[in-house]
Amino acid sequence: MLRRKGRRGQGADRTGDDPLDAAQERRVRAVLALGGVPQADLQDGVQQVRLRLLERAASGREAPRDVSAWAAVVASNLAMDWHRARRRQDRLGERLASLRQPEHLSGEDSRLLSLAVAQGLDDLPDAQRQVLVLRFYADLPVRRIAQELGIPEGTVKSRLHSAVRALRDRLHEDEVV
Repeated sequence: MLRRKGRRGQGADRTGDDPLDAAQERRVRAVLALGGVPQADLQDGVQQVRLRLLERAASGREAPRDVSAWAAVVASNLAMDWHRARRRQDRLGERLASLRQPEHLSGEDSRLLSLAVAQGLDDLPDAQRQVLVLRFYADLPVRRIAQELGIPEGTVKSRLHSAVRALRDRLHEDEVV
């Protein structure tokens, strides 16, 4: 980690210098996907995170203390932006309708649960979805989420509580769980 920080500060503009390692890239992809970005747009989102990290280094600003957490938050913000721009709610409804079949095949339960969770995440307000994804998928602690988003820890906890309750109620309402 220290080597990456030093290298980034000394020559991030060299060809072949990737500011994200493989694990960080996978995390960014996962945060984008959980945020509702379709598979076809994930690589663009990863490139946007890379670009922002390179721009930060090129402007002379210090590298983030925790590149992985910083990248997850940037990815989460990109996912929220994508949501607003594409009106994902309408598209997800169309995809769900096309996936439904009159007879469920064996193994469909987990697939339906996944779709129901995706729909439930999609229905959450942006701020709640963001903290839920950062906490439970990116595995960031409440304190780190609060620092990265610039909000009090209590606000993070409140949003998490509300998001989990709304998602649980949604899954029970849809009789998925």
